[in-house]
Amino acid sequence: MEHLPQQYRHLFPTLQTHTMLASCSQSALAEPVSRAIQDYHDSLLYMGTNWKEAIEKTEFARNEFAKLIGAEPDEVAIVPSVSDALVSVASSLTAFGKKHVVYTDMDFPAVPHVWQAHSDYTLSVIPSIDGVLPLEQYETHISDETVLTCVPHVHYRDGYVQDIKAIAEISQRKSSLLFVDAYQSAGHIPIDVKEWGVDMLAAGTRKYLLGIPGVAFLYVRKELADALKPKASAWFGRENGFDGAYAKGARRFQTGTPAFISVYAAAAALSLLNHIGVSHIRDHVKTICADAVQYAAEKGLKLAAGQEGIQPGMVAIRDERASETAALLKKKKVICAPREKVIRLAPHFYNTKEEMRHAIDEIAAKTIHK
Repeated sequence: MEHLPQQYRHLFPTLQTHTMLASCSQSALAEPVSRAIQDYHDSLLYMGTNWKEAIEKTEFARNEFAKLIGAEPDEVAIVPSVSDALVSVASSLTAFGKKHVVYTDMDFPAVPHVWQAHSDYTLSVIPSIDGVLPLEQYETHISDETVLTCVPHVHYRDGYVQDIKAIAEISQRKSSLLFVDAYQSAGHIPIDVKEWGVDMLAAGTRKYLLGIPGVAFLYVRKELADALKPKASAWFGRENGFDGAYAKGARRFQTGTPAFISVYAAAAALSLLNHIGVSHIRDHVKTICADAVQYAAEKGLKLAAGQEGIQPGMVAIRDERASETAALLKKKKVICAPREKVIRLAPHFYNTKEEMRHAIDEIAAKTIHK
């Protein structure tokens, strides 16, 4: 899939001067996304108001995200962030009568933060084993009293990819709902919420979805959404905006006016991703990551635990002073994302094998001279 960079690199001006390998934190900005942001600005600057156009753009973005994950548009809510999505979900589960929630030690810290703020839930943490989460761990920790199981599709620290369909089968058998954090997967790993049996899924736009902060999407299975009454809901979550009736489907999880400038960016970004096709992106990212893993080993670098699992979408290299190394690389215009004692090289469809090798050469050189 080397043709993808050849076809699309020209859309990303930053790539002319920088090696951008931080899609797990912030992807490079594409010209169509930049133009969409400018369109929002210009519509206010020259027309004074753009409410109708912004609502239409919001619905376009909703439809594009639904297409990306195999959902129906009415199963998608537009929210400010994945954290806000989970807060809204947490406020809606009292009708089930069960109060046990489980999450994993691989979840992004925002997940336990949300649940720890709710004293009416009892919490359990599913521990990983040597950097992976065997399915047996879910069998052990999910019980018939579990109302919700929270899992990351991809571990934010090292890119470990989980088998969501298999986890969903376990949670369904134990009558637990399943919430999937897809922030580190949506945009470079194909997602099919219907095929996998997912109840809820959320993803933000600033990482592999090529957008900017301010907007996220929450999928809630239609039959489930209509049975829930989230307390974190306001006029955008109502039937017509002004009465007290909940909107149908996932829209009831919406609150106030979305950040329209971020919606414009998301609409353009999602349109680009759907045009390319996430399955093509996945093939390309897997190919250059596999090469980078082998090249890193040749350079004597050690990978983080979990990299031996399902082929990750990033290469996570151990480094005791990862933040310091990343700062040094930034001076050489190599942009990567450190996390704890790991340097994450997270490519996208616009990156090349040569860029990954260049970054690894720089990391190896810094490691040798430390």
